[in-house]
Amino acid sequence: MNQMTWVRGVNATLGRVAPQLIASRLRERFMTPRTSSPRDWELPLLASSERITLRFGLSALRWGSGPTVLLMHGWEGRPTQFALLIRGLVDAGYGVVALDAPAHGRSPGREANVVLFARALLEAASELPPLRAVIGHSMGGASALLATQMGLRSETLVTIAAPSRILGLLRGFARFMGLPAEARAHFVRQVEKTAGIPAAHLDVQRYQLELPGLIVHAEDDPVVPVGEADLIHQAWFDSQLLRLPAGGHQRLLSDPVLLQAVLELLEQVPQASLKALAS
Repeated sequence: MNQMTWVRGVNATLGRVAPQLIASRLRERFMTPRTSSPRDWELPLLASSERITLRFGLSALRWGSGPTVLLMHGWEGRPTQFALLIRGLVDAGYGVVALDAPAHGRSPGREANVVLFARALLEAASELPPLRAVIGHSMGGASALLATQMGLRSETLVTIAAPSRILGLLRGFARFMGLPAEARAHFVRQVEKTAGIPAAHLDVQRYQLELPGLIVHAEDDPVVPVGEADLIHQAWFDSQLLRLPAGGHQRLLSDPVLLQAVLELLEQVPQASLKALAS
């Protein structure tokens, strides 16, 4: 018996005996990110960055100058995972700001969720010049979509390997961890209480997405199924969909096709309304 099988068995037993208790423990685990150190290939980019701290303590890295592109990494991710995009955007004349999400990197907090990620984007946008683009990977992409519903303003938006709805992720995690039905329901309710928004509301089918954008997803993503990209595309009338044949959940960030698609989107969308975004 491997360790995960043993964990699921324990969760299943406790889930029948004490469903609220095990749901509480799983909620804490679900919302507490693990620390991950930059890989060797990220270090040169990290060394070339400028560390900035926003008004309420949120930490970020900055490169270059020019129209601002704001980046948000995924769960347990890092700004420098966007290395190819950052270098390409800076070379093309853009200024890039990449956030440490709440409870990640040097940003404060112990727990995080998609709502806190979205609020972090709003906080950053309030202190930066008008945004030419917002780019988010995985939960960062989901939070960028949500942030537009909370008032985030940007010329364009790019999601990479993002889920279309959060409820499916919650249920999938609870099933994977072996929780029986009653404990799964408690788990979802506890996550909703902590985040402050019903999980069913965190669904692009309910959003009004009124800016042009790009949806990127790899066909072989083992974490977020590629069908999620199709659902986002269906709900977002002014979006382009790029499905890469390979790239998994992380490797696609270093695909030159992704960089080219982002640069082409920025070239296609006029900058005439940047002043309006600031008003």
